[in-house]
Amino acid sequence: MRRVEHIMGFPISVRMDEREGDAAEAADRAFDWLREVDERFSPFKPGSEVSRLDRGELELDEVSPELAEILDLCERYRVATGGAFDVRLPGRGLDPCAMVKGWAVQRAADLLTATGASRFCLNAGGDVVATGGPWRVGVRHPEQADKLCTVLDVTDGAVATSARYERGDHIIDGRTGRPATGLLSVTVVSPSLTEADATATAAFAMGPEGIVWAAAREDCEVFAVDAERKVFRTAGFPVAA
Repeated sequence: MRRVEHIMGFPISVRMDEREGDAAEAADRAFDWLREVDERFSPFKPGSEVSRLDRGELELDEVSPELAEILDLCERYRVATGGAFDVRLPGRGLDPCAMVKGWAVQRAADLLTATGASRFCLNAGGDVVATGGPWRVGVRHPEQADKLCTVLDVTDGAVATSARYERGDHIIDGRTGRPATGLLSVTVVSPSLTEADATATAAFAMGPEGIVWAAAREDCEVFAVDAERKVFRTAGFPVAA
């Protein structure tokens, strides 16, 4: 069973090979959740909970449990990176997208598992949650769109990449307020896409020092290319044979 929809500004696809019950119904639940997330937590939608909080129409103690969880995660990463990862940049509105994407897609994957899916791959704009593998996951070359820089074997886990090739210098180092340009790409493998995606973004914001920071985090394996085209890879990174 395969399905692709455009949600949160990027294509999201699911492939389910083995499951109990109705595959279409399982996919419906996952995609319905992702559409709900887009409506509730997008800073680009005036009526979203995030936008209302940013305008002062909600107090922090009035937000939903889900948004409270997202903001708590954002604060943890802000502290852990010394401010490099920050969703409240000076002169900009509240923008937790760097946390929301991985968090939301991981929850969608959990919904698929809860409905009986035992072998699936959920791909959200290049960030992947896979289970029941092995699955082969390619990582795009940071400078050549038609090439891969590495291929992974993933059985059960998540892969996330932060880079400059799709959206330019969009990741800001919160410590300086300037675009982070010290790396070309960072890929993180972790059991959860919440962790993998946030860690990849945070490491990219930190620049070269972020590679060591990400590699030291529990249950994270890292593949990175810096601005000098030097490649770094942790020993446990699951490169395909």
